[in-house]
Amino acid sequence: MEPFVYTLPSIPLAAHGDCDRAARLLKSYAGIILGTHKEDMVARTLGLRTQKAGMSEVRQYLDVLEREPGSLEWQDFVNAFTINHTAFFREQHHFDILGKFVSTRPKPLNIWCSAASTGEEAYSIAMTVREHCSSPDVGVSILATDIDSDALDKARQGVYTLERIEPVPEAWLPRYFQRGVGARKGMARVKPVLRQMVEFDEFNLVGSSWPASNSFDAIFCRNTMIYFDREDQTRILERFAAVIKPGGLLFVGHSENFSYLTKAFRLLGQTVYVRN
Repeated sequence: MEPFVYTLPSIPLAAHGDCDRAARLLKSYAGIILGTHKEDMVARTLGLRTQKAGMSEVRQYLDVLEREPGSLEWQDFVNAFTINHTAFFREQHHFDILGKFVSTRPKPLNIWCSAASTGEEAYSIAMTVREHCSSPDVGVSILATDIDSDALDKARQGVYTLERIEPVPEAWLPRYFQRGVGARKGMARVKPVLRQMVEFDEFNLVGSSWPASNSFDAIFCRNTMIYFDREDQTRILERFAAVIKPGGLLFVGHSENFSYLTKAFRLLGQTVYVRN
C-alpha cells in the first residue's frame, strides 16, 4: 500500500516586473515605499496573496487590483505590507512631555494617534492623560487611526501578553489592566476605563479625506513617515499643520527630522515639534 502523502499547494511565483508593479500600486494607494532590497519579501508576499485569492498567477492578481480600485482585496494587499512594530511607552520622553502638556492645556483636549497599529501607543497616551489630568473623563478624546485593518482589530480588543505590558509602570497595571485566568493566563486586557477613551478607525495618511482644521491639541505620527518619499512627507506635514491647534505638539519618531521640510512647526525638544 502506498503511504499517504500530504503536499502543500505551490505558491505562485512573482517575477521582477510583478514586484515593481506591486510597489507602484502600493505607493499610489498608501504612499508606502518598498525598497528594491526587499524584493524577495515582496515576491513571497505577492505569491501568498495570489494563492489566498484563488489565482494561479501574480499577474492576474495585480490585474484585479488595478481593474477594481474598490475591491476588498485592496485592504488585504495593504495589510500584507504594513509594518506593525510598536510597544507601550516607546520613547518614554515623549510621554513625559505629553503629561506636562495635558496638565496645563485648556480643555477640551483632542489627541490624534495617527499610526496606531495594534494599540499600544494609543493606550499609552490614554494612561498618560488619566495620570496627568484632574478630570480626564471630561473633555478629553483620543482618535487612533491606522491603514491596517487587522492591526486595528487587535487594538480594539486590547488584549496583550504580560510580556508586552512590562513597560507599563507597575503601579498603573492594576488600574488599567485585567490579568487573564484559565485559558487566558499569561494575557492581560485593557480595562474599559481606557478603552472608552479611544476611538479606533481606519485612515489613509495619503488619502483625500482629512479631519477638520484646528481639531487637535497633539498628534503622534512616529516612525511612519520614513516609509514615504519626500513629496508625501511634505504634504502630510502641511496637512498636520492645518489640523493641529496653534501651540499644539507633533510627536515623530527617533530617526525622523522634518525641520527642513516645513516652517509651520518649530523643534521643541528631541523629536517633538510645536505648531507656530
